[in-house]
This record gives sequence, C-alpha cells and structure tokens, in this order.
Amino acid sequence: MALLRAAFSSLLFSSALALVQDLDDTFKDSRMEDVWLVDFYAPWCGYCKKLEPIWKEVGAELTRSGSPVRVGKMDGTAYSGVASEFGVRGYPTIKLLKGELAYNYKGPRTKDDIIEFANRVAGPAVRSLPSRQMFEHVLKRHSVLFLYVGGESPLKEKYTEVASELIVYTYFFSASEDVLPESVTLHELPSVVVFKDGTYFTYDEYEDGSLSSWVNRERFQSYLPIDGFTLYELGETGKLVAIAVTDERDPTERSSRLKGLIQRVATEHRDQFNRDFQFGHMEGNDYINSLIMGEVSVPSIIILNTSNEQYFVPAEPVEDLEQLLRFFSSVLDGSAPAFGGDGIFQRIKRVAYDARSTIMSVFRSSPLLGCFLFGLPLGVISLMCYGICTAESDDDTELMKRDGFTDEEEEEGEEEEQQRLTAGAEGEEEEDAEKIEQKSPTEKKVD
Repeated sequence: MALLRAAFSSLLFSSALALVQDLDDTFKDSRMEDVWLVDFYAPWCGYCKKLEPIWKEVGAELTRSGSPVRVGKMDGTAYSGVASEFGVRGYPTIKLLKGELAYNYKGPRTKDDIIEFANRVAGPAVRSLPSRQMFEHVLKRHSVLFLYVGGESPLKEKYTEVASELIVYTYFFSASEDVLPESVTLHELPSVVVFKDGTYFTYDEYEDGSLSSWVNRERFQSYLPIDGFTLYELGETGKLVAIAVTDERDPTERSSRLKGLIQRVATEHRDQFNRDFQFGHMEGNDYINSLIMGEVSVPSIIILNTSNEQYFVPAEPVEDLEQLLRFFSSVLDGSAPAFGGDGIFQRIKRVAYDARSTIMSVFRSSPLLGCFLFGLPLGVISLMCYGICTAESDDDTELMKRDGFTDEEEEEGEEEEQQRLTAGAEGEEEEDAEKIEQKSPTEKKVD
C-alpha cells in the first residue's frame, strides 16, 4: 500500500510538472495564439525556489478547472533578451500575456490569489450581468464592484478602456437599469457606479476628474486590514494611508478605540477625507518600524506617504474624534511636521539600516553562520592592518638604529682625531724641551 501511495504521489507530481511548460526564446513568436501565465525566474533566486511548488499547483488547478490560461516558466537569466522584451526587472516576475498586452501580478504569492488574478485578467475586460439575480450573486462575492449602467455611449467606450487597463486590480461589469434593485437610484444614464461599504457611489466627471483616476481611488474599501502587499497597492491610488497600529494578540481598550475612531472618519467624514486618505489598521509594528527606520508605539496612529516615504504622527496621543480630525486636517494643510522622506541623507540612512538589519537577522537565525560570514573577514582585515602597522614600526626602529650607529662612529672618529692632535702637540713640546737641554751654556745665555 505504501508503495502504491508513493507511486501515485510521484505520478501526480509528474503530471503537475507537465502542466507547467518550460519556455525558451521561441515562445515570443508563438505566444499570441493563447493566453499565458508566465513565471520569469532565476535559478539562484531564493524567492523563486519558494514559488516553485506553488506554481506547480497553479498549473494543475487551472488545467483541472478548464481554464483557457496556459501556465509556463522561463529562466530569465538564460533568455535575458526575451525577459527584457517583457519588461522583467527582477525575480520572480509573474505576468499574464494576453494578445499584445502584458499584465503584471503584484499580489500575494499564494495559489488562490494567483489563480483568481489569472481568471480575472484572462476573461473579458467588462462582464455583462443579464439579470438581477446575477447582479445580487456577484455583489455578494465582491467587496468592491464597478458597474456601468446604460447603453452604448462614449462613456462606455471610456469605461471599457479603463477596465482593460485596471483589470489587474478588480472586476468590471455592465448591466441595464432594470437589473438594479429598487434601492439604487441613478439621476442620469449612462452612469458608472461603485458598490462598496454597504452602499454605492456614482462617478461625476466634474467633481471626480478622469474616470481612470476615480476607479483607481475607489478600488478599495474605505477601511480594511493592511499588510505589506496591500500597503503599496494603496499607495498606487495616490492617497495617503492612515493606519491604526495595533496588536491583535494583546487587544486593549485603547487599540479598539483607535480603530473605531479611524473607521468613523472613513465612513462619517468620507466627503471630506476620502479623496486624500485610505484608512485601515495593521497588526504589529515590525513592518512600520522597518519602513520608517524608527520605533512606533503600539497602539498608535501613523499616516504614510508611500510616494516619497514621508510619514506623519500626532504630536500627542489621540483621545477623541475631534483630535483625530484636526490631525488629518493639519496633514492636508501642511501644518503637521513631516518625517522621513527620500532625500540623500535618508537614502544613506536606509543603506546603513538595511545593512544593520541584515547582519542582525543573520546572527539571530544562525549565530555560527554570522560569525563565519562577518567575523572571518573582519579578522583578516584586522591582521592585515596589524601587519602593516607593525612593519612600519620595525622599519622606523631599524632606520633610527642605523642613524644612531652612524652618529656614534662620527663621534668616535672626532675623539680619535682630537687625541692625535693632542698627542702631536705634546710631542712637539717634548722635542723643544730636549733641544733646549742640549744647548751649550753660551747658547743658553744668548737665548
């Protein structure tokens, strides 16, 4: 039985492999015939290796469900020319290729999220809802729903164009007016409506600007849980992101109050702040701390500008709604001090912070590996510095000794010369004395 199970598992694994095709440079010429979901990877990439088993499951699931999407993978380092043509800048990169269009996937790398993206983008940009029953069914499935209501018009053409561009983020539907429930009242047709937060909002070209910008701003619920993936998606809307930083593992009355206050701003003061702010909460402060290279207390409130990496924090702890509203208003009018940014000083600080974080994470996960990776090079550098300094010191000592010996030799030479001169003078005096001794008495008298 065990052998049968092993053989069956091996068969399933081989089948999954067959459902994910290895692509080469001939792919760019044949891809137009089908819709392709492609993983561009590098053999040395750790994230790519983590994605590999998930990618096999994606291929098996899409094939089993009868999806028209074909699944493949390409070594971007071996076929760098093809990867460059598709705009691949890092690994792994997931793209859905549909005709002349290439859609980037930026969501969580889970099987369900990738499959949902593939099915959404592979289908028509705008899906028709023929009945009220179908509308109610779709409304229950989607937290945010964009709907075009009316017949053919320039607005519908624009809506279809925007849908083709932004279908990577959300679904787009169309319907006639009789499909809508009686609770939905439209003042004019055609109209574009977004259903979310238990209500609906109508697009107004004069107040909301371009349809593309409005859809991009409205594609999220007014208040939602935020993580690392959704934070930068929220930033792509052009809004500031207001976050209640909490700890769900240790809920406190203050955490609940701050979350409740931000939710009230999102719903009760939508007209005043929705255009500029996206609201939500994030569990824990680790991600925020790494983002701002500082420490955020828990619970607290912070506003992030992901476009320039600035952030804002209240000068005092927020206690009530009025205080929170004043804080948001001060951010909009520029009176609230901004921290962080993307200037040269912050970039240098980011490099140092990331290096420090990397070293600390290595030592926490594997102290021995950390000692080997960082201690060995430091030890070699220290020995080299010591050797250089010691060599210079020895050379100086030897030179000084050499100079010292020369001075002694000169002093000895001078002493010998002085002794010779002294000896010579004494010899002359002795000779003179002898000559005087040898003179006759007559000569002595003359002298």
